[in-house]
This record gives sequence, structure tokens and C-alpha cells, in this order.
Amino acid sequence: MTAFSAGHRSVAVFCMSETGHFQRLQSLISGLTQNGLVVNVFTDCMFKPQVERAGGVFFDLFSKYPLEQADDASLPVPCRFVTFAATYGRQICRDVEKTKPSLVIHDSFAVIGRVVATLLGIPRVNTCAGHNVDPTRFLALLREDPRVKLSAKCLQAVKVLQDSCGMSDASPFSYVSSLSPHLNLYCEPPEFLEESERKVFEPVAYYGSLPSVREVQDEVQRDRVRVRKVYVCFGTVVWRYYTPVALDALTTLAAAFSRMKNTQAVISLGTTTLEKKTIAALSRPNVSVENCVDQRKALQEADIFVTHQGMNSTHEAIFHRVPMVSYPFFWDQPSLAKKCQQFGLAIPLVNSLRGVVSEDDVHAAFAKLDNERDSMRAALSRAYEWERRVMENRPAVLKRVVDLMS
Repeated sequence: MTAFSAGHRSVAVFCMSETGHFQRLQSLISGLTQNGLVVNVFTDCMFKPQVERAGGVFFDLFSKYPLEQADDASLPVPCRFVTFAATYGRQICRDVEKTKPSLVIHDSFAVIGRVVATLLGIPRVNTCAGHNVDPTRFLALLREDPRVKLSAKCLQAVKVLQDSCGMSDASPFSYVSSLSPHLNLYCEPPEFLEESERKVFEPVAYYGSLPSVREVQDEVQRDRVRVRKVYVCFGTVVWRYYTPVALDALTTLAAAFSRMKNTQAVISLGTTTLEKKTIAALSRPNVSVENCVDQRKALQEADIFVTHQGMNSTHEAIFHRVPMVSYPFFWDQPSLAKKCQQFGLAIPLVNSLRGVVSEDDVHAAFAKLDNERDSMRAALSRAYEWERRVMENRPAVLKRVVDLMS
């Protein structure tokens, strides 16, 4: 990577306690530090090792400012991040000001980043948290979402943000509506947005969601003749809201796999803790159930990926050229699943959102995948090149970020 002149300028990066969201920021932190910036990262202590490996300076955002004291009741959980920003905004701003930042970078869910940038009067870069999260469309969906339960603290926080923090558009769902007027980093290749969809995110630069090519490079030769290897994971966040649906689907998948010849499956629970008897019920001689796996390694070895179509998981699968079977739950997952199916990268498990899965559905999806494997292989190779191009263009994107500090 060619370094550009950055002097000793400082940037403040914000991310909430969301593993997938932090994962998308790691290469950005690393890229900026490699080019001479002091990158101060305000986030959860569980990310401290990754921050320091990337060359950033870690600040524990939550030990001094506990999220649960600000709001432990609002649903969906990111509504609590809005309360957090209003409750602690000015105090955190004073802490950040000591680092003398010229720029704020924040994940969309880290509303606190927008508040700090506004109060300090400096530009900010938003990293988009999802596939094609058009604020207008997603705000309308959230207003009708049956999961929504807002605490009095959250409603009061909205007023504080509107009246005292320069956010006239504040709402309990500000985590989807904080696009930056300065620059938005879109965490997919540009091909995943139609030309008409891109306008919403302007000014926009495409950064992707993967780490460096070196870190995710496929080095495993798959044995496609002897045993078909299936990897199943529905991510981490779906377990907050849709545990019964996820368990029902996994139970059917495990039963179907047990009747497939020459098939081995690994089910990852995405760090979710389930009772031992539940895990035992999912396990089969050819199906192992793990609390957490190294997903990149699993995808290097997999022939099929049954996925919720989360952003990180989707693009990791594309990079490793693994055909996908889609079972989305919520948020951006249904639209990303549809996009992947349009591109020929994935096949739906069922035809309705969070629909009941039968063993016949599993066998039908796998049969369709087998019949279309050649065309899917070609589509995955094409999409793989999109991923490489967006990563290769990162130096130019990093320069755009630094130029905002001039």
C-alpha cells in the first residue's frame, strides 16, 4: 500500500458492541494507521486485541458509560444505541476532544459518532451497516415492526438529540438514518447496488466488508468427489429475536442431512448458548454442532453454505466461491438474499420469509444447486472478481477519507 502524507493527525472511530459491524471496520483502521494517522477507537473491550493488532489506540467506550444504564429495555436493541448517544453524548465528546480528532468515523449503529462529530464541528464518515439500507424504506419498515418496544428513556433521548445535539431528524431508529453529508463507505462492491439505488448513499465510496485478500485467501482444495461438506450458520443477531424459528429450521436441516449420503455438515450457533439437550437433538453421526467456528476456515472447506445472508457471511462465501442456500430472517437479509439469487450465487431454501422448512425443501434446494453448479461456479467467479477489485481500490478510498481532514 502506498502511503500518502497524513502527518500526525488523529481520527476517532466509533463502534458499538456488534461483532459483525466491528469486523467491517478492522481493515479501515489498519489502512489508516498504515498511512500515518493516529486512529483512536472507541468501542467494546472485547475488541481491544483486534484494535491493537490493526494499529489503533483502544478506548473502552462502555466501562465508564454503561449501555445498560442508559437503556436496557428498548427493542430492537439498536434503539438503545440512540438512548446511549443522548445520555452520554456531551461527556463522551469531552473525552474524545482530548485526542484532538480532525475526523470521526462511525458504524451506522454508533449514533454516538454522529453526535460527537456534530458537537465538535468536524466532518464524519459513516460506514453503512447493511445491504442497501435506504433510510426512507427501512424507517417505514421499523415503524411497523412487531419487535419494536420503546422505553421512556429512548423517547426522551430523541428529544435531547433533536433539541441539544443538532439532530433535527432524530428518531428511535436513528441508527438507520445517519448517512453522512461528507462521505459514506458502502461495505459491498458497487455491483450490489443498482444505479438508481446508489444516489441515496452519495457521497459514497465502495470499501467492501472483507479484510485483506491475504487474510481471507482460499488455500484449501475441496474434495468434491468423496464427501460433500455443508456449513450452516445463521449468524449472531437472529438469536436475539427469532430463536424458535432458527431452531426449527436447524432441526429440519439436521434431519435432512442425516439422510444424505456422502454428506458431512457443521452447524455453527454463532456463539449462542443453547441447552445441552437441544444441541444433542441437533447432532447426528454426520452433523456436528459448534457454539462457534472459524468461519473463514469453514468456508474454505465447504461445498455448500446454508446462510441467513448476513453481509459479512455473504461476502466471505463469495470470496471463497461457495454456493449459498438462503434462509434470511430480517433487516437487510431478505434483500441481500434476493440479490444473490438474481446474480446466480444462491438458491432459496423456502419461498417465504422465515417460512417453515420441510425436509423436502432441503432436498429440493440441494438438488437444484447440484443441477446449476456449473452456472453458479461461473457466477461466483465473476462476483469474486468484484470483491477483489473493491479491495484493490481501498488506497484510493482511504485517500478520500484523509482528504476530509484537510
